[in-house]
Amino acid sequence: MMPSAIVLKEVADKKALRQYIYLTQNLYRSFANWVPPLYAEERKFHQPTHNPALAYSDTIRVLAYMGERPVGRIMGIINRKYNERRQEKTGRFFNFDCIENQAVAHVLVAFVEKWAAEKGMDRLIGPFGFSDKDPQGLQIEGFDHLAVIATPSHPPYLKTLVEGEGYVKELDCVSFKLPLPHQFPVVYEKVIRRLTRNQKFQLQEFTSKRDVKKYIVPALRLVNEAYAPLFGFVAMSETEMKRLAAQYMPILDPAFMKSVTNKEGEMVGFVVALPDMSRGIQRAKGRLFPFGFLRLLAAAKKTKQLDVVLGAVKERYRGVGVDVLLGTALIRTAIQRGFDFMDSHLVLETNTKMQAEYASLGGEIYKRYRIFGKRL
Repeated sequence: MMPSAIVLKEVADKKALRQYIYLTQNLYRSFANWVPPLYAEERKFHQPTHNPALAYSDTIRVLAYMGERPVGRIMGIINRKYNERRQEKTGRFFNFDCIENQAVAHVLVAFVEKWAAEKGMDRLIGPFGFSDKDPQGLQIEGFDHLAVIATPSHPPYLKTLVEGEGYVKELDCVSFKLPLPHQFPVVYEKVIRRLTRNQKFQLQEFTSKRDVKKYIVPALRLVNEAYAPLFGFVAMSETEMKRLAAQYMPILDPAFMKSVTNKEGEMVGFVVALPDMSRGIQRAKGRLFPFGFLRLLAAAKKTKQLDVVLGAVKERYRGVGVDVLLGTALIRTAIQRGFDFMDSHLVLETNTKMQAEYASLGGEIYKRYRIFGKRL
């Protein structure tokens, strides 16, 4: 079908926004390993009352139609706060989803390119949301595995469509699959003994959500500090931190949060992981209610895979072994709870130290995600 048969409509009301949010369940239902998003969180993402980033960003959303049938969608984003801080003129495309048709891809991407250029942008990257906390990139390897929480899920052909519009690699992220080791390298044990000697550092472990609560916001403040130099990162406000904490608290298992404090009681590092719920999200079709959350809980109880969600170490404490103390504690708890594997979540390809750590424990790269870029 020729491009002239494709019509774009801007998302301008609640009905169109609902169609935009739920479009992928129609586009990708035949893709066996597609994991839908949690639609309750998707709705919040597009609501200013829940997503403060909308207040300091320019955005636009459009749907593509062939006749009455919606066949694609895309979101344009200009994060003014990020651009001002980095002295950039960078636009972003996000929520790029469509049928396997280059003509549809073209009209969607070209629309955002024109929109961004008219607003003074000189390049476009994507898929990339308001910050790296949103699912980033296109998956380009590892489609025989289910996506984990907060990572993209889509058919393999999207990469070809994006490249067909002249986009090239900007940056890759990788995910490691780590068989949980029952024995750690000797050097790890030496590092742990050195760190904990004379209570120089203290490992914090948790048994209840009440105990965890007071550590969540300090952990997210540490994320702001540690992640500041990273590609696409935008610091969270105190309000955003509290909302992010509230989002994950219902599904957080306290046993899988570990933190390390120094002699002064200052948090210098932490890690948070979750039992893999991907199969449950898939079976619940992305809906938590009325009974979808029970499918997530059931999946979490049955899974043998633990998914790392977030972690950080203060810059001045890197290289002394805080990450070793956190990682070994998390792995030991996972083994005690019957897990066999761990997913690293996304690791920047430029983070060679973290990649070396996973590799030293027997981890292997099993998924790859790519952020694309193009000069306008």
